[in-house]
Amino acid sequence: MLNRLDDFPIHQTPEPLAQPSTSDPNFYDRTWFNGYSDDGTRYFGLGMAVYPHRHILDCHFSTIEAGGRQHCFYGSRRAPQERTDMSVGPFRLEITEPLRSARVILDENESGVACDLTFSARTSAIQEARQVLWNSQRKVMDATRFAQFGRWSGTISHPDGEFTVDQDTWRGTKDRSWGVRGVGERAPVGAPMPPKGAFFLWAPLQWDDHISHAVFFDGKDGEALVREALTSPLYDSEAEIPDELIDVVTPMATAVHRIEYHSGTRWAKAAEIDLIDLYGGVRTITLEPQLRFQFKGLGYSHPTWGQGMWKGELELGGESFDPMALDPLAPENIHIQQVVKVSDGERTGIGALEQIVVGPYRPAGFTEFFDGAQ
Repeated sequence: MLNRLDDFPIHQTPEPLAQPSTSDPNFYDRTWFNGYSDDGTRYFGLGMAVYPHRHILDCHFSTIEAGGRQHCFYGSRRAPQERTDMSVGPFRLEITEPLRSARVILDENESGVACDLTFSARTSAIQEARQVLWNSQRKVMDATRFAQFGRWSGTISHPDGEFTVDQDTWRGTKDRSWGVRGVGERAPVGAPMPPKGAFFLWAPLQWDDHISHAVFFDGKDGEALVREALTSPLYDSEAEIPDELIDVVTPMATAVHRIEYHSGTRWAKAAEIDLIDLYGGVRTITLEPQLRFQFKGLGYSHPTWGQGMWKGELELGGESFDPMALDPLAPENIHIQQVVKVSDGERTGIGALEQIVVGPYRPAGFTEFFDGAQ
């Protein structure tokens, strides 16, 4: 079970690092990124994860331009014991400098999607509160997550063209998480339980000199299950970022969201988020969606390329689709992220708004599992 990381003094249990501390088959360890242009017309997302007890390593890369199709690359393989090997066929993720920079390479392949991209951090790594969700007595999510904001440079090509990613006009977010959550093929365990809905909203936003970050998990009546918000400085370069052990985050007391939905969908038409500081001060942020990205392009709820699903020793795939032609209430199309322009009345910025609402949700008037807004 040994790998290269075992040569460092970083162990937390008596087991080798390749052996998770839990035997839950839904244990995962994931790296995710997004990137978007300042004008809100182009976006890409990518993810790579290992599922140790499922012996799977998979990855996804997807990109879209305003008015065009969304293009996707999918890859899956048997997970190597060496955790520093983050490659799947033509795809590889390289950590150039931990918590500072990374490179993502997707060589030419049959999907027609390729890239060579470098992420350069502009914030310290920001650890979120531990996220724990239950379904009756069963823990369905128990994860640690951190976010980091930065800029991108490089190139992307796809079946409809290619473009350059310029670090002066492209921003993005890195999201690292690990723990337990629903992945892979679902296997019934014991007595059947009624299906449980979910509400998730995530808003990583970049302003001129700082970032704001808000995350929400709600219950079906709108009650807060997880609610966290903060701000943190935005630095001009990697070299100016303080030591990652220095806490540079300003936590909020809480946050509140208000969503207006497109009729017949569960997609946000407009949104507001209140950041409420420790002294009761309220900063209201308006979010104006610019470009919609379907998260099935990164394996979320994808019927055939879902995350953590065994595809074979090495399997590659891809597809292109018109996001305007999708059924907005099909289960695989509910989960989205949108590039948003933002304002608090004094400052403007840009970022992303991710959302998924499954099941009844009283604040929006949803009463079924997949009904849309009136």
